Amino acid sequence: MTTENARERLLPSTPKRIAHRSSRNRVSSVLKHAGLIAGALVMMYPLLWLVVSSFKPNDQIFRDLSIFTTHLTIENYIHGWNNLQYPFGVFLLNSTMIAVGSIIGNLVSCSLAAYAFGRLKFRGRNLLFAIMLATIMLPFQVVLVPQFTIFKELGWLNTFLPLIVPKFLATDAFFVFLMVQFIRALPGELFEAARIDGAGHFRTYFQITLPLMTPALATTAIFTFIWSWSDFLSPLLYLRVPALFTASVALKGFLDSQSSSDFGSMFAMSVVSLVPLFVVFLFGQRYLIKGFATTGMK
Repeated sequence: MTTENARERLLPSTPKRIAHRSSRNRVSSVLKHAGLIAGALVMMYPLLWLVVSSFKPNDQIFRDLSIFTTHLTIENYIHGWNNLQYPFGVFLLNSTMIAVGSIIGNLVSCSLAAYAFGRLKFRGRNLLFAIMLATIMLPFQVVLVPQFTIFKELGWLNTFLPLIVPKFLATDAFFVFLMVQFIRALPGELFEAARIDGAGHFRTYFQITLPLMTPALATTAIFTFIWSWSDFLSPLLYLRVPALFTASVALKGFLDSQSSSDFGSMFAMSVVSLVPLFVVFLFGQRYLIKGFATTGMK
């Protein structure tokens, strides 16, 4: 605290001093909000350019990088939806099926594993929990070849099984850890009362734990949807039949290294593919905030 600030605290507040302080706070607030708005515009510019470019003719997309233009057309959306071997709706449906299957798998398996780590006492629990957390640091590329070999031997290539079945085996350690933190934060008296009333572990899990885990379950569902919908590498590896392509894989069909690429259609279908992500995040952001707040994660 400076001498001037100390003197201001000792002097009695006068209407003039109060007005000066209020004006200074108002100016500071305006400058902070202006800086935040400017930063948001800089970060949003690529997205705005993508949306505007999806309405531009192909010959105008890279000629004018401004987001203000008078050459607007919806031909890119019409052409992009029907230009590939199948309508783009087929690829959106494939992505939806994989995302829904992944969400169900993670909610079931990760919640069961989290309940076991959070409430059950068994030999080697801490060691197994540490090993599970260590897998978070394991790069995906390390297990890529072994997983591909296993799924190939099982005959699962060109099916959605390699993308959905692992989710039912609690392979996403991050979500298990998220739910474990939530379960450990629940009052122990609830589980003690359930045990006294004769409730077993499955009844306690279904009737007490799951209803109280809504924020953590919602957070898991939202992140699973975003990650599975946006995944490009895994569908590219396991899906070779165009009818099974996801939206992210189908977008590369607009690019051609031998001839001209249809960037207008690709941008248009990229915007269409982003709409579900925005909708899910828009309606689920309050669950994300609540889920991280109640699990103590920062």
